[in-house]
Amino acid sequence: MGTKVIALITAALAPAIALLSYFYLRNEYEPNTLIQVIRAFVIGALLVFPIMVLQYALEAESLLTLDWVKAFGSAAAMEEFFKWFLLYSAVYRFVPFQTRYDGILYGAALSLGFASAENIMYLMALGIDSALGRAFLPVSSHALFGVVMGYYMGSAKKQENRRHLLWMLLSIIVPIALHGLYDYILLTIHENVVYIIVPFMFFLWWFALSRTKKADGKTA
Repeated sequence: MGTKVIALITAALAPAIALLSYFYLRNEYEPNTLIQVIRAFVIGALLVFPIMVLQYALEAESLLTLDWVKAFGSAAAMEEFFKWFLLYSAVYRFVPFQTRYDGILYGAALSLGFASAENIMYLMALGIDSALGRAFLPVSSHALFGVVMGYYMGSAKKQENRRHLLWMLLSIIVPIALHGLYDYILLTIHENVVYIIVPFMFFLWWFALSRTKKADGKTA
């Protein structure tokens, strides 16, 4: 493997590893938790390939002609639904949650796995010069969508009846809405987009971290 390829993969993985380390080190966990976190990360990474095939098929059939359909449909709804489904089926159903923060950790891990695999592909196509911009936008936004999804799913873990259903609905609806708005901004605003996307990212960080502080150390 050439030096350039190693540098590219390192640049693609570094922001995800840094973010995941931050969320993991906030609390003390047993060693087996780290194994589950890595497992969620790998599951998220593998999800990239079927998602890309589906999105390519939709593009090829000219089914995504409107910007809002691309933003909220092909990107947000498809990606967040499959992440939600895997988080629910591979983690939520089998891994015990001690607090709501556990949901945040696993949601971030799965989303960062997805973002890392996607980032490697984009950097291979665009070059390593785009690594910094992708670290601040796509990679961090995927992490924050995962944090929000995990917060609501973690909140649902020990709830029952209608309250449980409400949290589960929020765990898919809110990430889709945030992801769709993020993509819609990038698709429709071509001049001075930085003046819109930067405040949105500040809002996204505030929203996700406020959920993190609320969940930290509290039972689900």
